Amino acid sequence: MVAELFKRNRGTRDVEPLGPVEYIEPVASTSEWLKEHVVPTRSGTVSYVKSLFPFLTWIYRYNWVWFVGDLIAGVTVGIVVIPQGMAYAKLASLPPEFGLYSSFVGVAIYWLSATSHVISAGPVAVFSSLLSVILEHALPQLPEYADTPWIIAGCLSVVLGCIVMAIGLFRIGFIVDFIPLPAIAAFMTGSALNIAMGQIPTLMGNNTADGYNTRAATYLVFGNFFKYIKHCDLNAAIGLTALFMLYAVRWGCGYASRRWPQHEKTFFFINTLRSGFVILLYTLISFLVNRNHHDDPKFSILKTIPRGFQHMGVPVVNSRILSAVAAKLPSAIIVLVIEHISIAKSFARLSNYTIDPNQELIAIGLTNIFGPFFGGYPATGSFSRTAIKAKAGVRTPLAGVVTAIIVVIAIYALPPVFYYISNAALAAVIIHAVGDLISSPKSIKMFWKVSPCEFVIFWIGVLVSVFASIDNGIYASVAASAALLLFRIAKAHGRFVGVVKVYNTPTLRPIDANEPDSDTRNVFVPLDRSNGVNPAVQPREPHAGVFIYRLNEGYLYPNAVHFTDHMVREIKVKTRPAVINPYGSLGERPWNDPGPRHKSESDIDPTLPVLRAIILDFSGVSNVDVTSLQNLIDVRKQLDRYADAHIAWHFVGVKSPWARRGLLASGFGSENGVVKSLFTVTNVGVSQEKDDVKPGSRDEEFSVDTQPEDKLGMTSMDTMVLPLLSIDCPYFHIDMDEAVRSVELELGLK
Repeated sequence: MVAELFKRNRGTRDVEPLGPVEYIEPVASTSEWLKEHVVPTRSGTVSYVKSLFPFLTWIYRYNWVWFVGDLIAGVTVGIVVIPQGMAYAKLASLPPEFGLYSSFVGVAIYWLSATSHVISAGPVAVFSSLLSVILEHALPQLPEYADTPWIIAGCLSVVLGCIVMAIGLFRIGFIVDFIPLPAIAAFMTGSALNIAMGQIPTLMGNNTADGYNTRAATYLVFGNFFKYIKHCDLNAAIGLTALFMLYAVRWGCGYASRRWPQHEKTFFFINTLRSGFVILLYTLISFLVNRNHHDDPKFSILKTIPRGFQHMGVPVVNSRILSAVAAKLPSAIIVLVIEHISIAKSFARLSNYTIDPNQELIAIGLTNIFGPFFGGYPATGSFSRTAIKAKAGVRTPLAGVVTAIIVVIAIYALPPVFYYISNAALAAVIIHAVGDLISSPKSIKMFWKVSPCEFVIFWIGVLVSVFASIDNGIYASVAASAALLLFRIAKAHGRFVGVVKVYNTPTLRPIDANEPDSDTRNVFVPLDRSNGVNPAVQPREPHAGVFIYRLNEGYLYPNAVHFTDHMVREIKVKTRPAVINPYGSLGERPWNDPGPRHKSESDIDPTLPVLRAIILDFSGVSNVDVTSLQNLIDVRKQLDRYADAHIAWHFVGVKSPWARRGLLASGFGSENGVVKSLFTVTNVGVSQEKDDVKPGSRDEEFSVDTQPEDKLGMTSMDTMVLPLLSIDCPYFHIDMDEAVRSVELELGLK
């Protein structure tokens, strides 16, 4: 368009602008929106298919340096996951070998579709505890599976995998963002307290006492512990010393790494492998104590662990199992997804890379779909093993294959050793692991400083988890967070703003604003200075009868009435009605119209102005809807009656083309016979290439150039005036200054 206009004026060489170019913005159309957001393109389809297999983008560049890093990290995680997997399986009320199966599948399959190289997928404490609750809920309805609860766990894993994978495939993983950090911290803290308290009886050896239900609510387990403390036995000596040793090694390595930083890497690996060392030590002690007491060991041990994958096969999925676990599916999905995505995002930020949440959901979905074929139960990302993997120097997701090999070796070669593993030592490992999930006092204090409401939500989630159950704690914290979000949207406040003339200065000294070099400009701030403006600064209100109202949130149906009620109420306080009794007779007057029975001029303050114009700052509004626009139409009619005139509504910073389309369709932004009184324009240079152009030739190129100079004499330059916004919408403005000046010109105020 610019080049065409230049052709019509190519004979000129003046620096004066050519004529202005009339710009009419095309109206947003549904077909264009569908084409842009819904209808797939060929390149978009190819990109989508490639994104499903992210390993293809790096596997061909694999090298020996990466392999060494992956080997060290994979072996390290493998040594850690073996005792953890068996411990978490017992936490899930399953035989220990199922923890090994899940550990293998988690690392063997996840890497194929992962976008994070540090995540270690497999059995985790929080979900294992929740799975125990699910099995406790489902088994009374499915008595035929009382001796084979892993069948229910396998069915649950397939269902969860399909749901989570579908969320990723349909690219709706953004729903995870609706669960805030305090809610996540609440269920992690509550779960950690629940798990730790549930393992203390096993640690102390009184978990087998008659009448002691270690699966009850956390506060009941805590109270009953002291009731049954007399049943503690030799397991307490094993468990307490193992727990002490785990924390002692952790503290000692931390101190040593600070004391001798040159050996930090060595102390890191010692610290990382502390769980394996402790389990090996106490397994040796158990072997020496119990080798002659196979049938009646001195303290509780794992006993027989079958060698190999003894439970491979097609998982059982039927309607009876699905109906039995259906009530617990929402909480299971939330835990599975939130724990994985929050860990993946956290470590991505720390390692300065990005993840694709949807692809991560696909990866974890595939892991859980195929897990039951090997005997696994639901798996997700593990915080502790991921941290270990990151610190061990992992380079690519292929480190999971190394870990899988270590786990397979353990499954086939170490079952005789597993026989003597102490249950109390495993309980110590679990308690030690979940201790890191409890929110620190520093984090809790931060919640209070940032948002007291979310501080309360955190404690709601924790207390419900402690006094009820983990899944109820999840529901409570998520529901409270959703309620707070809706309340904040519905009760969003707008502000009336005024103008302050300001300038920038490197020092706090007076500057003559009339000096040519002074950088003065207008800023628009709330009249009540609620945005932190110095209370000594008094913003200048607009002209009498003109109001500037800023919407600080999206203008949608939950908050539309709240915005406009506040705006109308303040306008009526600061103005007077144009007609004393607009209803004529007393009988036509509405019953809810306040004031005296017969209104007179004495009832109205004559010093107040009549409403003349309204400027709405839409720079904070991204979308509008039918309900909000209908509310705006109703308010316009109400204020037109109040002012006994047609009030002009001006809009500033309408960003979305669909918001502009909605406003235009509702009668805002443009009116018949009204032309734009003020334009915001810019000068744009148009250059014509002069090389190899024959007279009369049509083969010419034109371009828009912001530099007015000719380049080495090779171009001829003209300038023309271009408006920034569509000229057929006189009530839409690029900024507040343009809107205010347009109102002044329209009303003849200046």
